[in-house]
Amino acid sequence: MSNTKKIVLVGHFGVGKSSLIKRFVLNEFSDNYMVTIGVHISKKIVKINNEELTLVIWDIEGKDDLEKIRPAYLIGTSGFIYVIDPTRIQTYQNFHKEYNFLKTTFPKSKILSVANKMDLIDVASFQKQLNIFEIKLDFITSAKTGETVEELFLELGKEVL
Repeated sequence: MSNTKKIVLVGHFGVGKSSLIKRFVLNEFSDNYMVTIGVHISKKIVKINNEELTLVIWDIEGKDDLEKIRPAYLIGTSGFIYVIDPTRIQTYQNFHKEYNFLKTTFPKSKILSVANKMDLIDVASFQKQLNIFEIKLDFITSAKTGETVEELFLELGKEVL
C-alpha cells in the first residue's frame, strides 16, 4: 500500500527551492535561473522502512513574507522544507518569525529547515553567522552538487509517515 504526502518548499525567491526539487526528483541541476510563478508540482515515489511513500512536492513562488503565500497552496501539507540562501542574509533575517508562523499555523505538519548552496560558502564561517542569529538548521545542502539533498527529502519522508 502506498501513502501519499504533500511536501511544500517555502522561502524567499532565489534560494534554490526549484533546484532542490529538480535535483531530488530528476537528479539534474541547471545554472539557468527560472522564476517560479504560482506553484509547480512534482512527484517522486520513495521507499522508507519497506513502505512506499509518494511525495507530492509543491514548489511555491518565493515570497519575502510567508504570510503572503496563498493559503490554498499550504492547506493539507504534511511537511514543509524551509529554505534559506547562506549567501544572502536577508533570506534568514526573519527565520524565527517565519518558522514560528509555520509551526503555529500548521501544528500537525513537520518542518525541516535547510540552507542550500553550500558549494558557494565556507561552512565554518556560515555556522558562525547562524550562531549570531541563533538559528539551528536541520540540513545544509547543495542542489548543484547534490550533497545531502536526498537525505533531506528522505528524512522529511520518515517524519511525515
